[in-house]
Amino acid sequence: MLLRKAVLVLALTVAAVLAAPVAAVPATAASAATAAPPDLAAPTRVAGSANTATTGTTPPAAGMPTASDSPAAPTRVAGADDAATSGEAATDASLRALAGANPVIVVGGLSGIAAVYEPLAARLRADGYRVWIYQLPNLGLGDITASAAGLRGYVGQVRSATGAAKVDLVAHSEGGLVSRYYIKSLGGGDAVERYVSLGTPQYGTYVANIVAFLGLGSCAGVVACQQMTIGSSFLTALNAGDDTPDPVRWTTVRTWQDELVRPVDNAVLADGATNVLIQSRCPLRVVGHLGLVLDGTTYTVIRQVLRDTAIKPNCLAL
Repeated sequence: MLLRKAVLVLALTVAAVLAAPVAAVPATAASAATAAPPDLAAPTRVAGSANTATTGTTPPAAGMPTASDSPAAPTRVAGADDAATSGEAATDASLRALAGANPVIVVGGLSGIAAVYEPLAARLRADGYRVWIYQLPNLGLGDITASAAGLRGYVGQVRSATGAAKVDLVAHSEGGLVSRYYIKSLGGGDAVERYVSLGTPQYGTYVANIVAFLGLGSCAGVVACQQMTIGSSFLTALNAGDDTPDPVRWTTVRTWQDELVRPVDNAVLADGATNVLIQSRCPLRVVGHLGLVLDGTTYTVIRQVLRDTAIKPNCLAL
């Protein structure tokens, strides 16, 4: 009994490490979205360009986050004349295009409360995207398949609230497995256009195997930990057949310094996915597991994926 208590304390400690922010992101002019457990009514819609947030016809529900409804209008600075420059025209065109872009759902990881992902959501809003954060039920400690079922309902609510045919998913850690299961096994391929995983143990991690060993084979009762062990029945089924079924566009992002996904290349997908290793272009960039959510270079990859442009990480991005 004493050993099992000690193991549980260890598991909770690992969870706390995952949830602890490691860097700050500069504040943006866009309105912030709040997040809460994701299993109730349709999301409240918040006007991103207004100084005072205005809610839609649906009252805020305890089970849904709020999100920016539209990108903020660019600030224009008076110059020598009143004529708009070609650069301004290009910016306006880009913002008009983003106004019709897919909503983006940031899918959290194990023990990742929604607030951890708010800096990433703020970056996306500043770039003009409508953003929601899906916090995993029970902080991702339970069955990944159940979390995926919750995500299916959540995606449906976001599509209904926005009128969008499809969404893009940016998923961290366990959230990438939740999202993959939703796409491959729960019909998500019809609702998702782009999938981006950040440090997801697609083929498991030895860290989970170690925790399972210390938990006498049970991962101290944490079901998701059991499912993320290398060779688990869950991963065997998930990885059977095509890793990246059409028509979803699949991208994975990984870092050599990921302390929780070992081996690091277990974060890669086969069958035509775009797999990005941060250090392949930026060898001096140090990015940890949670750092993938907060890191500027990683964000440049996310932005390029969402815009369907060539992947060229900016090594100096903050």
